[in-house]
Amino acid sequence: MAKVKDMLLKAAAVLHRRGVSVDEGEDLVHDAFVRLSEYEKVQNVRSQEAVLVRTAINISIDHARRRARAPVATASSGLEQFGDAQPDPFEIARARARLQRVNQGLQELSETSRRILLARRLDGTSVADIAFREGMSVAAVEKQIARATFFLMKWVEEW
Repeated sequence: MAKVKDMLLKAAAVLHRRGVSVDEGEDLVHDAFVRLSEYEKVQNVRSQEAVLVRTAINISIDHARRRARAPVATASSGLEQFGDAQPDPFEIARARARLQRVNQGLQELSETSRRILLARRLDGTSVADIAFREGMSVAAVEKQIARATFFLMKWVEEW
């Protein structure tokens, strides 16, 4: 079961890096997992993870194309326009708690990793600029970012 959860988390992370929101990413990964399950009934799959990630990416591309073609035409009844767009108090409290957990995780990172991750994610500094400023190679900076991101994902997940 842990292997499936890891696969799902990896697919969601790939989608998130591609700019897909967390909620939409969860839906896309679920759809991809259902498709993978159906596909495995008729075909032998060597790498479930690879097929899952590729399927999730393809579904996200399909959704983006569909939105680009018909950005206004949706299958909704129009009632959502009357709903409150503000998150409910529970969601606000949960988001604050999650943010505190991420902040605690940031404090667990080494000073270099924290500085590199924040420069990239918050300040939007390019990897090349960070590498130059830190006196590191681009590959080393990318590895630091990946490790720090993975650590924080696990840190928040364990909470």
